[in-house]
Amino acid sequence: MLGFRHLVQDTHRGDKSQQIRIPFLTLTLFVVTKDTAGPYECEMKNPVSASRSDPVTLNLLSELPKPYITSKNFNPMENKNSVALTCEPKTQGYTYMWWGNGQSLPVSPRLKQLGENRILIVPNVTRNGTGTYECEIWDQVGSIYNGPDVPRIFPSLIDYRSGENLYLSCFAYSNPPAEYTWTINGKFLQSGPRLYIPKITTKHSGLYRCSARNSATGSERSTLETIRVSGKWIPASLAVGL
Repeated sequence: MLGFRHLVQDTHRGDKSQQIRIPFLTLTLFVVTKDTAGPYECEMKNPVSASRSDPVTLNLLSELPKPYITSKNFNPMENKNSVALTCEPKTQGYTYMWWGNGQSLPVSPRLKQLGENRILIVPNVTRNGTGTYECEIWDQVGSIYNGPDVPRIFPSLIDYRSGENLYLSCFAYSNPPAEYTWTINGKFLQSGPRLYIPKITTKHSGLYRCSARNSATGSERSTLETIRVSGKWIPASLAVGL
């Protein structure tokens, strides 16, 4: 009959080793902290002999700061203003990536990325350049996956009249960028961060849900907004005699 035990070097207490006896081949560490780091070994034994593996060192990486975007002008005039977006905070030894409307932004004559890609410049902004921009911080090992945060729906207007166009935008911080879906009264509408319904009617009244999902972590969060659509407005001069 074979028995297994895992040994971890306890550098904090100065002990030679700490034995962890478990009845399984796999050692699972929950809520990893700095005290969990160090060399690990596995020992297999029976009543007459024992064999120990080579040590494997568990190293912990520090968590990257959550990035955010700053700019002096989030509402530029079309074909007149340029916009500079800066990914904060400034950190040493990291690289930056930019996303626009859920798509990775390549370096191009239209989009200039300066200072190790930390600054994104959009010259002579047009309506095609509007949308949701996100920045991402990478270290030497790779990206830190987190999110999504609770999504927000824009604008906050909830009362509409029949015949108007309904335009909603949803955003939630997420790394990698979130995947979005829209539902109304529990029925699927479409995928993507933007929802556009032309010439709405009272049938479009209801509970709108935007769900944001992180494909890397599998986490999903959502937010709700009630939209009310009233009958089409008729001027008083035309309503006389109806």
